[in-house]
Amino acid sequence: MPLFDVYPLYNVTPVSGKGINVYDDQGVEYLDLYGGHAVISIGHAHPNYVEAVTNQVETLGFYSNAIQNPMQKELAVKLEELSGCKDYQLFLVNSGAEANENALKLASFKTGKARVVAFKNGFHGRTSAAVAATDNPNVVAPINAQQEVTFLELNDIEGVKRELEKGDVCAVIVEFIQGVGGLDQGSAEFFEAVDELCKANNTMFIADEVQSGYGRSGKFFAFQHYNVEPDIISLAKGMGNGFPIGGILIHPDIEAKYGMLGTTFGGNHLACAAGLSVLNTIESENLLDNVNDMGAYFVEKAKSIPQIKNIKGRGLMLGLEFDFEVGELRKELIYNHKIFTGGAANKKLLRILPPLNIEKVHFDKFFEALEVALKELEVKV
Repeated sequence: MPLFDVYPLYNVTPVSGKGINVYDDQGVEYLDLYGGHAVISIGHAHPNYVEAVTNQVETLGFYSNAIQNPMQKELAVKLEELSGCKDYQLFLVNSGAEANENALKLASFKTGKARVVAFKNGFHGRTSAAVAATDNPNVVAPINAQQEVTFLELNDIEGVKRELEKGDVCAVIVEFIQGVGGLDQGSAEFFEAVDELCKANNTMFIADEVQSGYGRSGKFFAFQHYNVEPDIISLAKGMGNGFPIGGILIHPDIEAKYGMLGTTFGGNHLACAAGLSVLNTIESENLLDNVNDMGAYFVEKAKSIPQIKNIKGRGLMLGLEFDFEVGELRKELIYNHKIFTGGAANKKLLRILPPLNIEKVHFDKFFEALEVALKELEVKV
C-alpha cells in the first residue's frame, strides 16, 4: 500500500539520534538545528527521557481518562512551578492543533460567542477551528472555512479594537513569535493593548505557545516577555521531546464542567512520563539560561556574515533572512554539510530551532558550513 504523498521529502533517512545529532541508515552524522519543528527540546535520546519512558512502558502504557492518573497531577504541579503560571488549570491532549482546537472551543463555551480574530501569517494547526484560524488558504478546506475568522495585521491595535467592540468575538488567538509564518513578532504595546481589549469585551485571549513555549524564547513562555495575562495558553511540540503530547493552560476564572472537553489518548501514562522528564531536565540542566546564552552567541556570530540581511526571533527560536530564497541553501547544508535547518512561509528565511541544550561548538560548526555553502552557491554580498 503506498503512502498518501503529501510531504516533499529530503533524501535522508534518520534512524537514530544522540544529543544534537542524528544518524542516517548509512551511519552518517547530521547536526540537527531544526529539532523536527522545535519538538526536540532536551536532545535526542537524552538519558533522563529514555529512562522515564522505558520505565513507564514496562509498568503501564495506557489507560483511559475515566480513571485516576496521578502522573497528570504531578505534571501539572511541575509545570506550574517552572512556568510561573500560578493557579492555571491543565487539560492534556496530543498535539498543538488539538490544543488550539480545544482552546477555541473553550473560549466559545465561556463567552457564548463564535467569531475569532487571528493574524496574518499565523499558523495554529490543521484541525477544524485551528486551521480556519490559520492564514493559509492552501490548508483550509471548504468545510473549515465555515468558521468565521477575521484576520488582521500584527500591531493593528485599532483593528482589534474595532472587531472586539462589535461584541461577537469569542477569542483573539496569537503567536507571540510566529513560527511557520516567519518569526515575526508584535510590539509590547500591541500585545498589552490586545490583553486589555479582550478583558474589556468579554473575549478570551489565547496565547499560542505551541512552538515558542517550554523555554524556546528564553522565558518559559514567550508571552512572559510582556505584561499580559492570557486566558488560555496552548502548548505542545517541545513538551514531550518527540512523544505526542499537548495541552492548554486555562485561567482559574474559567470553570470546568463535566463533559465540556474530552480526549482518548491525551494525558496518557507514557505521555506524562515523557512530559515530566522534559520538565525535570529543563530544571536540572538550567536550560532556560542556556537558551539565552546560546541565542545571544548565535546572534553575534550571525552579525559577521554580510549576506544575512536580518536576524529574527528570540532565544533559540531564530531565523536568518537573506535577499534570496533559501531552498537551495537548505539543500546545500543538508546534503553537503550534513546540517538540518528549517524553512518558513517567508521563502528567504532559514529557521534555526535546535535542542535547548545546544553548545557553542555546534553553532561554530554551523556558521563555518554556512559561509562555505554561501560561497559554493556563489551568493554575492
